[in-house]
Amino acid sequence: MPRPAPPQRTADGDVRALATRLRLPWVRPPLVPDARAIDLLSADLARARRVVPLALDARTLTIATATPLDPGLADLGFRVGRRLRVCVASEVAIDQGLAVLQRDEISRLATILEEREDLADVRDSATLERAARAAPLVRLVDEIIAEAARARASDIHVEPRTGSLDVRIRVDGLLRRAWSLPPTVRTALVSRLKVMAGMDIAVRRRPQDGSLRMRAAGRELALRISTIPTGGSEKAVVRVLETDRPPLALEELGLATPDATRLAQVVEAGSGVILATGPTGSGKSSTLHALLHSLDRERRNVVTLEDPVEYRVPGVTQVQVDPKGGLTFPAALRAVLRQDPDTVMVGEIRDAETARIAMAAAVTGHLVLSTLHTNDAPGALTRLVQMGVPAYLVAGGVAAVLAQRLARCRCDRCGGVGCDRCDAGLRGRTGVFQLLVMDDALRDAIVAGASTPTLRRLAREAGMRSLAEDARRQVAEGRTTPHETAHVTRGDASAGRSCPHCGRHGPSDSAGCPWCGLATGRSCRCGRRLEPGWRWCPDCRLRGPPE
Repeated sequence: MPRPAPPQRTADGDVRALATRLRLPWVRPPLVPDARAIDLLSADLARARRVVPLALDARTLTIATATPLDPGLADLGFRVGRRLRVCVASEVAIDQGLAVLQRDEISRLATILEEREDLADVRDSATLERAARAAPLVRLVDEIIAEAARARASDIHVEPRTGSLDVRIRVDGLLRRAWSLPPTVRTALVSRLKVMAGMDIAVRRRPQDGSLRMRAAGRELALRISTIPTGGSEKAVVRVLETDRPPLALEELGLATPDATRLAQVVEAGSGVILATGPTGSGKSSTLHALLHSLDRERRNVVTLEDPVEYRVPGVTQVQVDPKGGLTFPAALRAVLRQDPDTVMVGEIRDAETARIAMAAAVTGHLVLSTLHTNDAPGALTRLVQMGVPAYLVAGGVAAVLAQRLARCRCDRCGGVGCDRCDAGLRGRTGVFQLLVMDDALRDAIVAGASTPTLRRLAREAGMRSLAEDARRQVAEGRTTPHETAHVTRGDASAGRSCPHCGRHGPSDSAGCPWCGLATGRSCRCGRRLEPGWRWCPDCRLRGPPE
């Protein structure tokens, strides 16, 4: 006996009922756009009207839509010079059909460009300039950027290969190949990106950087373009930032409620340095902007120093540093501190001078937000001292450190089963966090020159959890999966050493496991841990215990 079909969602049921009432045909997915119809109805117009061109004959263009009462459909037939035959489909089917239409449009433009001999790996500047402004090439680049924006890509990689020009996009932290274009257009395509970003198309033997703003896929985008010479050609990477994306609240970032409350209390205190730490691409900028939006910007003077300015924040004075022009982070920070600020955000602490100025500003009553590249939160305290910041300034200036990583989320539509909207049940990313809030014990230890393991122990005693523990919380809440958090749990220094007997984690400087009580390794009577194979202690020269 056949299983009954699953019930239609309410929205689809309403659309289907409307089709029945209007006596219009209902079409099921997949919707396959007709090649001749695409030539008549451009992809831009189809997306604007949210219609999928299905068929074309001498007099009639057949389209599918989820809004058959849209008054703009009457104008559509006039614009294409055909009588319209309207069919009705679900919103999901229209989205899928438009995605196919977009891919077909890029393939069609690539075919046109492959046949253009005047665009085939041109070299001289004048010809490059003309090629970069050729209509099909302009359209192709715009379509690639728009499709990447629709896919929520953070980066676009344009990479020359032996027999092709590959375009890969990074979505939710993972790179995947999106298009393979003719190799003959690689020079012209990279030149087009350079023209858009105000770069010099004649310079091909050294790296260049540029930026621009544009509207694509219904969004305001800021693009940062970087080129680098490679094997007689150039590779280009485009960072895609949504400037009009609404900021997330602290809880929406993935912070546990107790940690979000503690961090909010530190922010409300109004002084001290709050650091977001982690590797590149771990969401530190999003965290800083969430903190900025939590501030009372009406009654506080908030200034940011960024390189470059990524997101515009209402009520905030945003300064873009310019090292070539002499406006470095230290110089800009000194100038800003003379402007009566309450809160200063420094995009990144890159040198000892910036770090010292930021700590001094925090000690004198300013709230400073910034980022640092360290593996965990306690490691940031040691790193600042190693950079040359006096220990007393680190102890007095730092208020909190938030270490973080990113892990992909379960799709909220299918619950991780897999659907047309996600990648094998995963869509979007959530933060995995470790919050360290300074207390007197930590401050005294920093001034006394304590090691990182000692700072980790004191921070744990004060309530800090490890990144691995927060990752397990995210898994238990159903937000992500163990596979997605494996990289967090494996690389978490704060989690300590894994016991060879029970597998649970304990302090890295302990001689035994706090869970099962067994020895975690060989140690000398003087306290020195012995490595496998050592017969004598290198410190006191006593014979070690047997293996």
